[in-house]
Amino acid sequence: QVQLVESGGGLVQPGGSLRLDCLASGRILSLNIMGWYRQAPGKQRELVASLTSAGVINYADSVKGRFTISRDNTKNTMSLQMNSLQPEDTAVYYCKYQNLIGDGRTDWGKGTLVTVSS
Repeated sequence: QVQLVESGGGLVQPGGSLRLDCLASGRILSLNIMGWYRQAPGKQRELVASLTSAGVINYADSVKGRFTISRDNTKNTMSLQMNSLQPEDTAVYYCKYQNLIGDGRTDWGKGTLVTVSS
C-alpha cells in the first residue's frame, strides 16, 4: 500500500496561483503513474494532470497552459503548480498513485481543498 499526503490548498483570488504537493510513502514500485484529480461540489471526480515515472505527462484540456505537474522520483513527491486560477477550479484536489506493473494497485490521498474566490 502507498500512503499519500497532499498539502498546499487554500483560498486564492481569481487570477492567483497555488502550489499543491503530494508526498508518497510505502511500497512504491519503479513503474507507476501519479496524478492530480479534483472533485467540485455536485460533480464527478476528474483528472487534472498525470505523470508517469517515465516522464509521460497528460493534462486535462481545461488546465493546459495554466497548470504544471512535476515529480521527484528520488523523494517520492509530486507537485502541481496552478496559475491563472479561476472560480471553476474550486474543488477538492486528490493525489493518486497507481502501479503500472504487478497488481496495478491504486491509492488515493485524502484531498486538499482549493477555493478560488474574490
